[in-house]
Amino acid sequence: MAVERMGNSENVGVLAQELGVTRRCLYKWRIKLDLVEPGEESARPNTHESSYRKQTQQLKRLLGEKTLEVDFFKGALQKVEARRQQSGVSGERAFTTRSRK
Repeated sequence: MAVERMGNSENVGVLAQELGVTRRCLYKWRIKLDLVEPGEESARPNTHESSYRKQTQQLKRLLGEKTLEVDFFKGALQKVEARRQQSGVSGERAFTTRSRK
């Protein structure tokens, strides 16, 4: 609740005094709360495990984005290939003579 109030407070120092804690303590609580995944009730212990989990989440998100990009480009390539087949163009370069200057 303190961290929630901190987000709505204009002056964190005044809030800290009101709660009887230091500003630094409030910021530490906010950092720990950021490490909690939705559905968890308390922060994980301060270990390398929490940073690995956070990094894993970021990598999973990036992998998802890249998968979407690949799917998009595969679909676009399929459309281009379908248009070539409809128009009878093989994708080869046409032979043209060069103009002489």
